[in-house]
Amino acid sequence: MRLSSLKAPNTYAIIFSIIVLMALLTWLIPAGEFNRVLINNKSIVSDNSYHLVENNPQNIDDVLMAPIRGFVDASLIIGFVLIVGGAFGVFQKTEAVDSGIKAVAEAYNKSPIVRRLLIPIFMVIFSLAGAVFGMSEEIIPFILVFVPMALMLGYDSIIGVAIPFVGAGVGFAGAFLNPFTLGIAQGIGELPLFSGIEYRLIVWLILTSVAVFFVMRYASKIKQNPELSITYEIDIQKKKKLNLNSTNTFKGIDNKHKIVLFTFLLGIFVLVFGVLKYEWFIEEICAVFFMTGIAVGFMGRLKVKEITDSFISGAKDLIGTAIVIALARGILIIATDGKIIDTILFSLASAIKGLHPVVSGQAMFVVQSLINFFVPSGSGQAALTMPIMAPLGDLVGVTRQTAVLAFQFGDGFSNLIIPTSAVTMGVLTLAEIPWEKWVRWMLPLQIILFIVGLLLLIPPYITNWQ
Repeated sequence: MRLSSLKAPNTYAIIFSIIVLMALLTWLIPAGEFNRVLINNKSIVSDNSYHLVENNPQNIDDVLMAPIRGFVDASLIIGFVLIVGGAFGVFQKTEAVDSGIKAVAEAYNKSPIVRRLLIPIFMVIFSLAGAVFGMSEEIIPFILVFVPMALMLGYDSIIGVAIPFVGAGVGFAGAFLNPFTLGIAQGIGELPLFSGIEYRLIVWLILTSVAVFFVMRYASKIKQNPELSITYEIDIQKKKKLNLNSTNTFKGIDNKHKIVLFTFLLGIFVLVFGVLKYEWFIEEICAVFFMTGIAVGFMGRLKVKEITDSFISGAKDLIGTAIVIALARGILIIATDGKIIDTILFSLASAIKGLHPVVSGQAMFVVQSLINFFVPSGSGQAALTMPIMAPLGDLVGVTRQTAVLAFQFGDGFSNLIIPTSAVTMGVLTLAEIPWEKWVRWMLPLQIILFIVGLLLLIPPYITNWQ
């Protein structure tokens, strides 16, 4: 069977199947519990306190009620995700993002310095977007701009995809303010929202530098010898179909878009200030995004109907994420009611308890990477795994900040290559790059990122990162 004929498994079906599997496991796995103590407002698992309790196996009615119970249990997170998505829908409607990028691209032809820094600048911008607000699905429209731009500048389709996709991907993995992954994971792990930002900024800088260096090295090689491109033959045909001079029609970023970009950045500044100064949580951050969405809409001279329609459209784009979160929480509800979570924790702890805490943290990274193949949703994976990984870290000497970082790496890196990711396959389809060719190019970078990730999990143990 050809790879191109394979279809990615349906995420929702997979997660619901896991709900069914979890219900079956409640009939097979003995029920048990740890004693928990409240320390600094955190519910901490007491080591060596595991004991068996009466079994409570889950039935078909429990399985069918799990999704709606998941919605109720995760209602705060789900509402937050939808409102933030709506705010970004309004921001995109103003087209200020497109104008800002095209303005930078225009400078490429006017300055040798810009020609040398174009790829790093764009990748840093997208990496910041991934790190700050979890840019993921929003990448797809930019492929239509960057692939023709890359071909026009003498690069290939791989570079056109790598600038936004890899840039945002490594930022997503090294996020320091992303509410969809870091915020949710820290909330579940009972950590102050966006805490540990100092080391995360270092991690983001290292990961972004590695990605930029890798892409720049490949770009330089293709610039000198285009025939070395993995997509060389595909690009020959693509250049015949594309109007590569279309970007020349851009007249420059106008005042309206400048004001919109400034308004958005002001909203991000307010968010960061509130989190660091007043320890804002989901409700306050949601309010900032809601107000910012309205403000950029009016600054972008959108009509009230355009603002509301864009907000609804942006929220609608994240309905799938909301369902994933609800289903993932449904899995936990089944496991919790069946009283098998602590038994699973006890088994995992027994398996890695004898390992050094550094190796235990790295093992969490590997486990999260494997899980991400089946649940390629950052927020959904956080809702699924962090209730297990956070207390597991307490048992094996891994801080909860480290457990969250291992989750970020496991979720973020593999998103750039797995065929079960709708974003990955959507990006590659839009760029007309076969998945197998992308894997051939991406695999070396994946290996490098994996090694770097393992190394970055060592300092948190040395410094007792809390």
